Amino acid sequence: MIAKTPNPPYYAVIFTSVRTEGDNGYAEISKQMVELASQQEGFLGVENARDELGITVSYWKDLKSIKKWKLNSEHLFAQQKGKSDWYKHYKTRISKVERDYGFEK
Repeated sequence: MIAKTPNPPYYAVIFTSVRTEGDNGYAEISKQMVELASQQEGFLGVENARDELGITVSYWKDLKSIKKWKLNSEHLFAQQKGKSDWYKHYKTRISKVERDYGFEK
């Protein structure tokens, strides 16, 4: 589903990853992280897709909200599990959304 975001400006955290073999608890923790992120101040929405390459884009009101999420204790635990168990490699990019547009029937 496409996230319903406010009018720009806002920020996007783009997390791109390649997984290791097996689930190893990933699906459950991933779901928990989306639920937890959605409760954080400044969270605007999330979109994700996974095949061989996974892409999760979360949208935030400001950089302060992103930093608080990055330092959330449960999120820090998930980040460590990601490095030790779930990802072959990943990259996180943070960008400011200056403009958006779309189409809906």
